[in-house]
Amino acid sequence: MGLSDYWQHKRDCQRKQAERASKIATLPRDYLYPLSPQERTILGKPIQELVQDVHKQVTSPVDILRAYGKVAIEAHKQTNCATEILFPEAEEWAKTEINQKGPLAGIPVSLKDSIQVKGFDISVGYSRNVGKPYAEDGSMVKLLKDAGAVPFIKTNLPTTLLSFESTNDVWGRCTNPHNNKYSPGGSTGGESALLAFGGSRIGIGSDVAGSVRVPAHFSGCYSIRCSTGRWPKMGMNTSMQGQEAIPSVFSPMARTLNDLTYFTRSLIQMKPWTYDYTVHPLAWREDIEAEYKEKKKLRVGIMRTDRVVDPSPACARALDQVASALRAEGHDVYDVDPPSPYEALVIASQLLNSDGGQTFMSHFRTGEWNDKGAAQLVFYMRLPRPIKYLYYLWVKYVKGDSIWAGLLRYWHPKSAYEYWQLAGRREAFKANFFKWWSEDAKMDVMITTPNATPAVPHEGMHDAVSSCGYTFLFNLLDYSAGILPVTHVDSTVDQLPATFNFKKLNGVAKGAYKHYDATKMAGLPVGVQVVGRRLEEEKVLAVMERVEDALDKHGGRYQLLEVD
Repeated sequence: MGLSDYWQHKRDCQRKQAERASKIATLPRDYLYPLSPQERTILGKPIQELVQDVHKQVTSPVDILRAYGKVAIEAHKQTNCATEILFPEAEEWAKTEINQKGPLAGIPVSLKDSIQVKGFDISVGYSRNVGKPYAEDGSMVKLLKDAGAVPFIKTNLPTTLLSFESTNDVWGRCTNPHNNKYSPGGSTGGESALLAFGGSRIGIGSDVAGSVRVPAHFSGCYSIRCSTGRWPKMGMNTSMQGQEAIPSVFSPMARTLNDLTYFTRSLIQMKPWTYDYTVHPLAWREDIEAEYKEKKKLRVGIMRTDRVVDPSPACARALDQVASALRAEGHDVYDVDPPSPYEALVIASQLLNSDGGQTFMSHFRTGEWNDKGAAQLVFYMRLPRPIKYLYYLWVKYVKGDSIWAGLLRYWHPKSAYEYWQLAGRREAFKANFFKWWSEDAKMDVMITTPNATPAVPHEGMHDAVSSCGYTFLFNLLDYSAGILPVTHVDSTVDQLPATFNFKKLNGVAKGAYKHYDATKMAGLPVGVQVVGRRLEEEKVLAVMERVEDALDKHGGRYQLLEVD
């Protein structure tokens, strides 16, 4: 600690950024030329078509890599989405290591910075992790290469992995490809920015409170939060080693729904349980996928609000648009009111931070920047308990805000006894929710918004850090949940109504709505979240396709950013 620690931090950050700049500047000349007509054709093809071209030797993996590499570099110039540039190594892997007969033959795959690739660091945005390249690939990367995929770039994130922003001292701030004043999401924000821009078709991130879903919503791409045990987990680094109360899960993201489904199916058909002991030996269930693609009338519950933060006009409109399109297709669509999402937020937030933030804070060096939202969590966690209790009383009884007060009341590090009590509450909540779904709601899927608002402006998580209930709920439940973009913020129709009263909001809602401005947000993506129960990835992806088909017929499919 101290001055020497600070200067070492600065040197390490400068070195990594210089390495990245040098890697880009010295790329083979093929990456510097404008896109050729052949490369534009490659960029326009779904991944299963590209795989067939590789199998038939019509297209080489290196040609595909260079096409996406060119766009990825442009995406990075505009959004600062990249951390490690793997292109030269990826070209060698494409020639010598990947399985060119595999289900993902020749497909470039982008990776969240936290995933282990031989020869490269896993900084997770902390400077103390740099200069420590891994000697071998992690199980995720081994699986990808055996499937024929080519890891080609790693992407930006927040240091703590506890934010819907993606900024750190090592790599800098990642911005939204639609508006550089806004966040692309987090913690897998570099991935969402790259995918939305068109610099990748397939990416892998991780999700502990919405970290692949909120970025897809903020940036305008597709993702699915897989249940624990369905997707590989080993071969990564994190800010909170050992935190298993609300497990982080690695999950896929994609530029299109077709690619997301094909990729998820292909990886599970590779039997990932033979690579990673954490994966359940559960094969891809084609019968379930087919059932929900063909089922004449789906039963769809719409969760309009989590009763903590009502969705903003833009997010409510996207949800309405989906509900209306499904009804027009003859499906049974009805509003549902699930067991308290607020209780889930209280339980999940305390479990996730039960160590008082000590683990993720232990990685910081002197003077190292912390995400503003994570810093807020630590500030409240470290308040002396008598002061915190007085503040709780003032918030609850003077301000009349039981929501914010309830989140703060026991916001302190937990003893083993307290932790076990919380774990018991978690299991009781999961059992109650399961019963409600089966006996009351009787849904095939539930659809809700991924977040109360579209993307937050930079450093907006200082205020909105607690507004994560729409995704965090399903981490606590361990449910499969997918995101598909629906529309964009409209500066006219998405304005707050004249009757909106900011002063009457609870503390969580105030943090969310502080930055909602439909005029400034115009053009930002807005998505919906399709939720199944645990280990129902096949069903969720099939229903997401039904939703997108319905939107095609009634209102129009989301328009992706075009590759220039």
